[in-house]
Amino acid sequence: MIRIIIPPYLRTLAQVGAEVELKVEGPVTQRSILDALEASYPVLRGLFRDHATLKRRPFVRFYACKEDLSLEPPDALLPSAVASGAEPLLIIGAISGG
Repeated sequence: MIRIIIPPYLRTLAQVGAEVELKVEGPVTQRSILDALEASYPVLRGLFRDHATLKRRPFVRFYACKEDLSLEPPDALLPSAVASGAEPLLIIGAISGG
């Protein structure tokens, strides 16, 4: 099982707890995890990536194993600790301003 932590405001929207566990078929990538997350929680569709292009939204960041994976290609394999469920994938909303 893959472990995913999403922002608190989206937990309320999806009616889930602090951590979501999903089964991901095939290689564990950002794309496969988001596909499984959106299939299980349709209310989250389009919040992490654009509907048409499937590109990551600008203020969405992906972290795992103390690394920022946001700029990795969506089909790049995630660390084995994420694939095994030992470490979660964190999806957070970035903040900007001045």
